[in-house]
Amino acid sequence: MKGVVFTEFTDFVERQMGIDMVDRMFDESQLASGGAYTSVGTYDHREMVALVTTLSRLSGTPVPVLLKAFGGHLLGRFLIGYPAFFQQAGSLYAFIESIDRHIHVEVRKLYPDAELPSFSARTIAPGVMELDYRSSRGFADLAEGLLVAAIAHYREPVSLQRQDNVPEPAATRFTLSKAV
Repeated sequence: MKGVVFTEFTDFVERQMGIDMVDRMFDESQLASGGAYTSVGTYDHREMVALVTTLSRLSGTPVPVLLKAFGGHLLGRFLIGYPAFFQQAGSLYAFIESIDRHIHVEVRKLYPDAELPSFSARTIAPGVMELDYRSSRGFADLAEGLLVAAIAHYREPVSLQRQDNVPEPAATRFTLSKAV
């Protein structure tokens, strides 16, 4: 997992819960890396699992809630760091369709060793899109947080539904429907 996700998670925790919580989270997570992350490094995704699990225990906040909130934070950081991706798309559905076809292509140019999740989007009816998320890391809650924040960013009247283990185990299907 790319270090930028770890550095942004640390920033997220500090902003939401303070530097003392960051210190406690790192102290109690027993990380192989010692928690020394750089944005360009690559780290075992199990360290993120350990950090989130520890933070959940320390804060009393369920893991899915933390990951969804982090997804919202991460999208905000992407908006600042990569505004062209969002501007070029122009709409929520166009942005979602661009993730695997454009955005992940650019990410792989910068980070050839990146193991990215896959997003397969298709329109199934006027105003209705299905998005299948697949990842060996199982961060569907994070993906959901990113989607909710993208819906808010584009200010489109879209509802979001989620089904886990569809169409296969370890995949999550998000259905986005525009209000008419």
